[in-house]
Order: sequence, then structure tokens, then C-alpha cells
Amino acid sequence: MWRYEKRLQYPVKISQPNPKMAQFIMSQYGGPDGEMGAAMRYLSQRYAMPYDVAKASLTDIGTEELAHLEIVAAIVHQLTRNLTPQEIEDSGFGPYYIDHTTGIWPQAAGGVPFNACEFQSKGDPITDLFEDLAAEQKARSTYDNILRVVKDPEVCDPIRYLRAREVVHFQRFGETLRHVQDQLNSKNFYAFNPAFDPGRRTKNSGNS
Repeated sequence: MWRYEKRLQYPVKISQPNPKMAQFIMSQYGGPDGEMGAAMRYLSQRYAMPYDVAKASLTDIGTEELAHLEIVAAIVHQLTRNLTPQEIEDSGFGPYYIDHTTGIWPQAAGGVPFNACEFQSKGDPITDLFEDLAAEQKARSTYDNILRVVKDPEVCDPIRYLRAREVVHFQRFGETLRHVQDQLNSKNFYAFNPAFDPGRRTKNSGNS
């Protein structure tokens, strides 16, 4: 259960529309490493996570990714407000405009629509957490790329905030992974599974 507050997690106040810039940033709404995929990934993975600490991390971060999705949508919306037909044509925003006007719709910067195949929920704690660590780094890299090409300080400010949160999430997932690895057993394994490989002896397998 969530409690929705009618405010953005971080303010977005963009005065100058720029539809070309919006096309770059919308990738973090519904692109392969965007916030929609992140929220779906973590809020799906939590059900198969056998440890409360890890389940809490997935729930917390997945919920925050929903807030980040809202921030990205606000950025794209403010960058595409009150466009003239000439601005739409000159910026290359025309194909998106024809299909969606200026509504928010999940797609990558290249126009590929969001697909659930872009995130994984494997059901194995170690596998899922490594997926999450990689996802946070890919999102951070995407925000790095956006900051390389976007120069408007009103846009860069919330983008830098989102990038910083990806770094924090990566650190939290690293801590969660170490906690889970300390619980190694037949439901949670890395490189071996005691239930499948009873003859193997390691310090974490429970054999002496």
C-alpha cells in the first residue's frame, strides 16, 4: 500500500520548451534502462525474495522509482508545452506528435516502445540482485549521456538529482547483496547450490 503525496519528490520548473531535448529524456521514462522498467523490476522481484531485509530494499527502491517516473514525465511535459507547428517540425518531434500529440507515452529515445522484456524477475535472490546492480549502473550511464548533451540548467538540475539517486540505489543493492550472501543456503546460492551439489564443501555451504 502506498500513500501518494501531491508533489514531486524533486521540483521540476522548466521555462523554455525544447521538444528535441524531450525526445532524449523520455528514454528514462520508458526506455530500456528507464524508471518504468526499474519500478516494475523491483516491485516484481520482491515477491520471490526470501529475506525481509532484501524484500524491504526492493519495496523501498521500487516505490522511489515510481516517484522518479513522475519526475521524468514532468520534465518531458514541461519541455513540450505550447509548441507551435513549426517548432514541432523543426525539432524532429513530428513523428511522436502525430501518434501521441504531447501526451506522455513510454518509449526509448529511438522511438522503441516500452516492453516488459526490458526487465528481469528471475526468482533467484542472487541473480535478481546482480540484475538490479547492473540496472542502476545502466540508468546512471543514461543520465550521464543526457547531461553530456543537455545544457539547460533548469533541466540539468532534476536530471542530476535522478542520477545521484541511481548511485545511492546501487550502494543499497550492494549492501543487500552482501546480506543475502551471508544467508547462503539451498534457496539462495551463488556458484553452487547445496541442494543440487551435496558433495561440495565450502565455508558457506553448512558442511564441515
